[in-house]
Amino acid sequence: MIRRVLPHGMGRGLLTRRPGTRRGGFSLDWDGKVSEIKKKIKSILPGRSCDLLQDTSHLPPEHSDVVIVGGGVLGLSVAYWLKKLESRRGAIRVLVVERDHTYSQASTGLSVGGICQQFSLPENIQLSLFSASFLRNINEYLAVVDAPPLDLRFNPSGYLLLASEKDAAAMESNVKVQRQEGAKVSLMSPDQLRNKFPWINTEGVALASYGMEDEGWFDPWCLLQGLRRKVQSLGVLFCQGEVTRFVSSSQRMLTTDDKAVVLKRIHEVHVKMDRSLEYQPVECAIVINAAGAWSAQIAALAGIGEGPPGTLQGTKLPVEPRKRYVYVWHCPQGPGLETPLVADTSGAYFRREGLGSNYLGGRSPTEQEEPDPANLEVDHDFFQDKVWPHLALRVPAFETLKVQSAWAGYYDYNTFDQNGVVGPHPLVVNMYFATGFSGHGLQQAPGVGRAVAEMVLKGRFQTIDLSPFLFTRFYLGEKIQENNII
Repeated sequence: MIRRVLPHGMGRGLLTRRPGTRRGGFSLDWDGKVSEIKKKIKSILPGRSCDLLQDTSHLPPEHSDVVIVGGGVLGLSVAYWLKKLESRRGAIRVLVVERDHTYSQASTGLSVGGICQQFSLPENIQLSLFSASFLRNINEYLAVVDAPPLDLRFNPSGYLLLASEKDAAAMESNVKVQRQEGAKVSLMSPDQLRNKFPWINTEGVALASYGMEDEGWFDPWCLLQGLRRKVQSLGVLFCQGEVTRFVSSSQRMLTTDDKAVVLKRIHEVHVKMDRSLEYQPVECAIVINAAGAWSAQIAALAGIGEGPPGTLQGTKLPVEPRKRYVYVWHCPQGPGLETPLVADTSGAYFRREGLGSNYLGGRSPTEQEEPDPANLEVDHDFFQDKVWPHLALRVPAFETLKVQSAWAGYYDYNTFDQNGVVGPHPLVVNMYFATGFSGHGLQQAPGVGRAVAEMVLKGRFQTIDLSPFLFTRFYLGEKIQENNII
């Protein structure tokens, strides 16, 4: 009787012919098999449910207080701060859903790993200053008992931004704001630039700004893995799958000027399992949209943007994937070890990579040059035609460079004003955003994660006021333009 209800393979698979037994005779393989049999038989005895036929270990839980869509560095940062700021250990159940557990196309792993404070907006400067402190003290934040310390391989060589005559006044204004916020940035004339960096050609350069502290680059993969390791130690759950549906309820309300609006609340997230047709519904109270370049698709699943044009209901999340190339080249006569990350007047940039006369860099394309984001194939002609001429003009030694390799990655590009979207949606009241940073999400992730967690747990931003980054600005048409996007 018992054998009939065991899964296929249990009757024969756990019985093996032992060397030396008689023909047709069998003996048990004792390497753990008896214990397995006892466990399975015990589970179907009277009074116990028979759940042998379905392994559910790969499924997400049926309930979670918070579901974070996107397991990149921004999603993991939100998870970390939710657990860090919870009222008591285990008070909040957090689930992170990531469709690509290898992170092969994730923006985090394909980033050049830069961090700087040379932005034009105070909020971006404040976020990056906090991130610099977070990264500098990474093992105070992300240490895990009995695990080795993290080594982000931070290179504090700074950022060097170059401005032409027409952009010099704006650079001066930006540096004034940066200094007011506490960033250590100096202005340099062309003569000062040549004296400090004799390898640079200052033709067409009217002014430069140089970050003297807490700027440079680090290993983004190490930060990603460090965050993931830490949040798992704090009890955060992970699931490999894709969010395909939200189940929500609606409530019709009148605004103060007697206009009808429909408020939605998500109650359930459907997660389609990897390489499977099955899905798991997860009941939840809060959804965090940290899906990066694909966050607009997640927003659309929640009904965001499904109203008449020009209305709040019809306002979409203006975030889309933009493909960016990174090239690696070798140049024995190139700039030395003190070289900062250089952003040219043309938009081209470069930095050293390691100790062997290798460099990496690229350039953001113009709107007319934007490549098809359908894949991550690299256009090598773009380097030859649009990047190399600018590099060779600025650094004459780069005339003889040889490209070694290249890759492409995605920006979660905010087409409205190239700044992040942080905080709750005004109509889908329990969906919160952490997306749209257009290339500076990695370096600002620690501060953004903290801000989102504060809004979820306290109902307001407490440490850095990111109100200008709320979703409502898209409906109101209030751009907060960031001028320093590399």
